[in-house]
Amino acid sequence: MDLFEYMRQGTMEKESPLAARLRPRTLDEVVGQQHIIGKDKLLYRAIKADKISSIIFYGPPGTGKTTLAKVIAGTTSSEFTQINATVAGKKDMEEVVAKAKDTLGMYGKKTILFIDEIHRFNKGQQDYLLPFVEDGTVILIGATTENPYFEVNGALLSRSIIFELKPLEIEDIKQLILRAISDKDRGMGAYDAVIDEDALEFLADLSGGDARHALNAIELGVLTTKRSEDGKIHLTLDVAKECIQKRTIKYDKTGDSHYDTISAFIKSMRGSDPDAAIYYLARMLEAGEQVTFIARRMMICAAEDVGLADPNALTVATSAALAVERVGMPEAQIILAEAVAYIATAPKSNTACNAIFDARNAVRETGNLKIPTHLQDAHYKGAAKLGHGIGYKYAHDYPNHYVEQQYLPYELNGTEFYKPTGNGYENQIREHMKRIKREAKSDSDAHES
Repeated sequence: MDLFEYMRQGTMEKESPLAARLRPRTLDEVVGQQHIIGKDKLLYRAIKADKISSIIFYGPPGTGKTTLAKVIAGTTSSEFTQINATVAGKKDMEEVVAKAKDTLGMYGKKTILFIDEIHRFNKGQQDYLLPFVEDGTVILIGATTENPYFEVNGALLSRSIIFELKPLEIEDIKQLILRAISDKDRGMGAYDAVIDEDALEFLADLSGGDARHALNAIELGVLTTKRSEDGKIHLTLDVAKECIQKRTIKYDKTGDSHYDTISAFIKSMRGSDPDAAIYYLARMLEAGEQVTFIARRMMICAAEDVGLADPNALTVATSAALAVERVGMPEAQIILAEAVAYIATAPKSNTACNAIFDARNAVRETGNLKIPTHLQDAHYKGAAKLGHGIGYKYAHDYPNHYVEQQYLPYELNGTEFYKPTGNGYENQIREHMKRIKREAKSDSDAHES
């Protein structure tokens, strides 16, 4: 390290954001994540014993992924190298691998390679690492906010242990805030600040489990609040509200939060819980989800889960989809809420949905079965000579506009695809079909006698 690099690092340690300065240096300083770093847990034992294998840390921002990597860097006897996938390329990895080979050959020391935002690497870049991870040239530590099962090479996953980090609990965040205010070495202790209990509770709650979000708010509050007559900086509830304007919404439109939230939204409507459905609608709107996407999912739910138990549900959903495109936010939220409440409280039936799936399976299994001759088109040239359409009974010529005849291919005779339930309007459909079939059979028996 040259003099300029030494000076740069010294300056960064003093001028870095509070969240970076306060990053734990030892495992015992880490707050939260006891499900993976409790003293009886695998990761805790591996770090203490300096027996780290390739691992991937997965979790939301501000939960300690980079922190744990830094702790490992401070405790391991191996060489530790860090790169960020947002700016690093193949050349950077080639340099790391070459240095790791030299270190292993000359000193017998392994190299731990920490890749932050590893999901940013494309398939080719991840593939390049594989042989060196496999032969032990480097021990990989990856950190990602995205689901690694979707974003990380399957071969790398099979050679790594995945640890999922959870959003920090409110008590964990409060502990970090109090540490930040009192720490005179790396925190804000030199400013002689105090925080009111309600402000502490507010910041810990509103940070959404993101330690960085809470610490940034504390730093802003301390640096911008004037001292009181007693010489102290008082972080009141009003100050806290100014420093953290909006609750952190964990919602990546292409990630897990997106899929989890829309899944909960659909399942709440399907489960006839309008309160939960509107709550998840609110979460998506608050996070900036496109109203057109939400409306499309509502149309699908109306068709798939409500079905003919209430045929109006699809009409309502489709009308809402058209209306929100024309109206836009913020008024579109009212239209969506109305449609969501209607779909959630409507009677449910998925029989039409099951019917098409069952029918398509029948088509795949049986192929192109012959259509009954009397149903075939009789209008094209030569059709009459082939007997097409002969014997067809025109339904409107019969009572109830119904007559029994073979509609399905003969091989599928008696097969039922659509089986209306007793829910909502489908009960009327079911009773109607029973009645017209019963009366048609009665008329047929009377005619034969």
